[in-house]
Parts: sequence; structure tokens; C-alpha cells
Amino acid sequence: MESLSSVSPKLTASLFQKQQKTNDLKEVAEQFEALFIQQILKQGRSAKLAEDILGSEANDTYTGMLDQERAQQLAKTVNLGIAEALVSQFEHLTNTSSSE
Repeated sequence: MESLSSVSPKLTASLFQKQQKTNDLKEVAEQFEALFIQQILKQGRSAKLAEDILGSEANDTYTGMLDQERAQQLAKTVNLGIAEALVSQFEHLTNTSSSE
């Protein structure tokens, strides 16, 4: 317990900020991956062979919102590697900015 009390508050705050920046980076990378998946779903839907008889603007809005939610869920459960690549590419930026 004595060793924990000897840790500098600045060091503790710095470590917390570094962890928070890494978590924020991972969250943003996952959101980008969800956006990528959403665009794939949108393009797939736009490649329909014939016009829908019951199609309407409301139906298009609903399917767009449904695709957005599906993309977010897929980004959380399916590993495409896009989020990991973004995190590894930009992780050094969070490390250097926290050490300054």
C-alpha cells in the first residue's frame, strides 16, 4: 500500500490520459469500420435488379437506418481488421503526445 501512495499524481493522471486516448482511438476506429460496412450494405442495396412495387421514400429511410444499426453491430462482432489497422497506425500518436 505504501508503494501506491508514493506514485506521483502527475504520473497517475498521465497514465489515465494515455489509457483514455487509447480507448478513444479504438472507439473511433470501430466507428470508422462501421461506416465502411454501412457503405458496403448501401451499395449492395442500390444494385437491385428491378424497382420494388411497394417501394417508397419511407421504406428507403427505414432500410438506411436498419443498415446503419446492422453495420454498428457487425463492427462490434465481426473482425474485418480495419479498426485494428487504424489503431496500430495511429497508436504512436497517442504515445508521443502523452509523453510531452
